[in-house]
Amino acid sequence: MVPTMVLVADDSQDTDRKEALQGLADAVAQRGEAPVVPAFGSGGDVRRAVDSVEGPMVVVPAFVAGGDFASSLVFSDLDLEGRFDACPTAPLGAVPSIVADLAGRLVESGWSSGDGVVLAADGSTGQEERQSVTDVARMLSRRLGSPVQVGYLNSWAPSVGDAVERLRRNGRDRVAVAAWRLVEGRDYERLHEMGATSVTAPLWPSEIVVDSLLAQHRAAKARLAA
Repeated sequence: MVPTMVLVADDSQDTDRKEALQGLADAVAQRGEAPVVPAFGSGGDVRRAVDSVEGPMVVVPAFVAGGDFASSLVFSDLDLEGRFDACPTAPLGAVPSIVADLAGRLVESGWSSGDGVVLAADGSTGQEERQSVTDVARMLSRRLGSPVQVGYLNSWAPSVGDAVERLRRNGRDRVAVAAWRLVEGRDYERLHEMGATSVTAPLWPSEIVVDSLLAQHRAAKARLAA
């Protein structure tokens, strides 16, 4: 029996996020590899959606590590200890194909060698997610051949705005923001208010995101079968 993929995220405060997340769930389901159940909403909404799934399931964050503070809280509050047929996965992090896609988005947005770069994350309560953001910044820096600063919108410092200003003080007249987030929404729109020269689009839509989520499902499916 193929485990159900349960995609988890908080979309309770944002219509744009709700539409984007549903589009992502539809795209994963269309691959036909596994049944897909969207568990989007507040903590209670997500809990009810997870409880409604019968049989084995793989619970997959529909957000990148450190890229969605609200969703990270919802995911961390899920209690799956009583479900021996459930396997949670970690949020997507420093996946080489995703980082390569982000680098391409920077170039498409107008970045060129010599411009400053800020990797704009959201934050979370977990140190593992913070480390993942650091790893992404290092990988992105190697791919671009240029330093990459990290800035946060919530919970952690420095802020995105502070990181942009620091680069400007250090002589970078042009600063591009690489948005480390899966989907659009109000927090994404805030990035356009930070004084940067350009801001990349969210990582979704991209088939690379769908590929990566399905890869997580396959790995977890193997663990459930062991």
